[in-house]
Amino acid sequence: MRLTVLGGCGAWPTAVQACSGYVVEHAGFRLLVDPGYATLPRLLTHTTVDAIDAVLVSHGHPDHCADLNPLLRARGLSDSPPPRLPVFAPHGALDAVLALDKPSMLADAYHLREFWPGERLEIGPFTADTVLLPHFVPNAGIRLRAAGSVLVYTGDTGPSDDIPRLAEGADLFLSEATYVHRVPSPTDAPYLLTARLAGRYGRQAGVARLLLTHLWPGTDPAAAEEAAAEAFDGGLGVATPGLVVDL
Repeated sequence: MRLTVLGGCGAWPTAVQACSGYVVEHAGFRLLVDPGYATLPRLLTHTTVDAIDAVLVSHGHPDHCADLNPLLRARGLSDSPPPRLPVFAPHGALDAVLALDKPSMLADAYHLREFWPGERLEIGPFTADTVLLPHFVPNAGIRLRAAGSVLVYTGDTGPSDDIPRLAEGADLFLSEATYVHRVPSPTDAPYLLTARLAGRYGRQAGVARLLLTHLWPGTDPAAAEEAAAEAFDGGLGVATPGLVVDL
């Protein structure tokens, strides 16, 4: 299994960083996870739009799904459209982004497969176990398995005992870490994580490697790594465009 990072910026993209977006590959199958703002141009530096075999979305915030629209346009409006793209997302998560165009325009470009977090999905060679994690909108934490390798992705989430359970023994734990040490707003604290807490969860779960993502724009990556390292002593890094991790 191979992970390629397209972006890992929270909230909005910057001049150098797209929002959440990841390509996970195994046995020639390419799964696009969370096509957030500005991820399509990054994707096109690695592959073509018709090389994507499926899309999996953790939740409906645009920094995790907005570039699904140009991806579907690039496929559906091409001279030789590829087969319909399977798109997996929680129920209702993609209503807004799919409404950007009239339904008939892209109807043949995708096949929407909605699920409730807690369901198991079979996507090509991947088995995806999902769990509902706390966020402002329904968010699916994802445990991807293929050929003995395990990648766990939180989507966006607040503190939860379900996180280390989901990530137990993972080869790679891709965890949101919006803030470094604390969430500044008490009203936001139940719905977002810090790098420090991501490190604690990684240690509790016994993961081999922790990759921090969804950092607030302008956050110093070194500061986030330092905070996570207070608890986690395994392989540690920050999701940056172009980073490739082989599991």
